[in-house]
Amino acid sequence: MDPERQREIARKGGRAAHRSGNAHQFDSEEAREAGRKGGEVVSQDRTHMARIGARGGEARGANRRQQTRERGIEGGEGSTEPEDGGSLLSGSTPSTRHH
Repeated sequence: MDPERQREIARKGGRAAHRSGNAHQFDSEEAREAGRKGGEVVSQDRTHMARIGARGGEARGANRRQQTRERGIEGGEGSTEPEDGGSLLSGSTPSTRHH
């Protein structure tokens, strides 16, 4: 069957179910449970989770570098980034905590 025709039939069925009151509607508890199950499945893929974490770290670093540059411009000073490319503000000491 033509995919567009199939979508049209499904759309009509969905509308009819809602009109007759037979369409299923998630309550907040069902939605919470579905989200929990989906999160469990996704988090089992360690490679995927590592990629997500790396992207978040890169974004956070980029945001911090941008804020540092903006502070330098606003304060009339040069860049406060260390020459090694890190993001410590001048006068700060490196943290020894690992997250």
